[in-house]
Amino acid sequence: MSDRSLIATLMAVAVLAVLAACLIGSTSMSLERFLAALFGVGAAGDVIVLWEIRMPRALAALVVGGSLGASGAALQGLLRNPLAEPGVLGVSACSALGATLVLFYGLAGLSSFVVPVAAITGALVATALLSLAAIRTSSVITLILVGVGLSSFAGALMALLLNLAPNPFTLSDLISWTLGSVANKSFQDLVLVLPFIGAGLVFLRIVARDLSALTLGEDAASGVGVNLRRTRLFVILGTGLITGASVSIAGAIGFVGIVAPHLIRPLVNHDPTRTLVPSALMGGIILVVADIAIRLIPTPAELRLGVMAALIGAPAFVWIAMNRQVSDG
Repeated sequence: MSDRSLIATLMAVAVLAVLAACLIGSTSMSLERFLAALFGVGAAGDVIVLWEIRMPRALAALVVGGSLGASGAALQGLLRNPLAEPGVLGVSACSALGATLVLFYGLAGLSSFVVPVAAITGALVATALLSLAAIRTSSVITLILVGVGLSSFAGALMALLLNLAPNPFTLSDLISWTLGSVANKSFQDLVLVLPFIGAGLVFLRIVARDLSALTLGEDAASGVGVNLRRTRLFVILGTGLITGASVSIAGAIGFVGIVAPHLIRPLVNHDPTRTLVPSALMGGIILVVADIAIRLIPTPAELRLGVMAALIGAPAFVWIAMNRQVSDG
């Protein structure tokens, strides 16, 4: 299958997934009612449900999944490791820390934009530190160690905030947000983060071809003219902006950045450059389908999207890791 055919197929599946997310819910909506509400001529209740609840939620899942898929593909190409994902460099944890800080101090009530802005700020701080490390070091291992340190420190601070929560309501908000969800999102939430996602994608696009050269090894890639420091810097900046934006919408959601590129890689002959766009589409599809699933599973309270993503992604992560160990052996 050519790249264009693959991308076109995935785009069609993504549209169908979003359509299914708009039709399926506590009360099913027929296609006729959906079309009427889509153009604003249906029943007032259907228009509200579609444009204020289901459509923003479906698009938020698509954008977040796409962001995580693209970030995972870029990091796996940079680090030449199929187990890499956006959380590996600590950007997700620092972004989550920024959001939990404003929730802890009760600042979220000031505006609906306080939590997203805090999450993006946390991601940008982590990105700045990683960018500095990328400029100062020539070792990918050192970069990973810096990311692990950032992730561990941010995780420890979040655990401290949970431990010191002043009341059960604050604790509930902190836990709820860290579990990840796209429920109750609006188009305003998407508008706020799209510039950050767009800027991150530009950085990744600039160095996309360099990722293919890196499959030959850093020395060989440098020999054919790849600027390794610039490539690392742009991938870190791009994934940092994208991941921070996605965390600001949906909270902490893991494993999508691992699974989506792994599903796509065999279809593009394991070329990191050709993996980026299809991985973004696949990540979006995975998260939209997962969000549909949590609405259909009969539970006393709706499962969180981050929980569902982990239930799907963790076994896939183990399977990928075991296959990698077998192939390395």
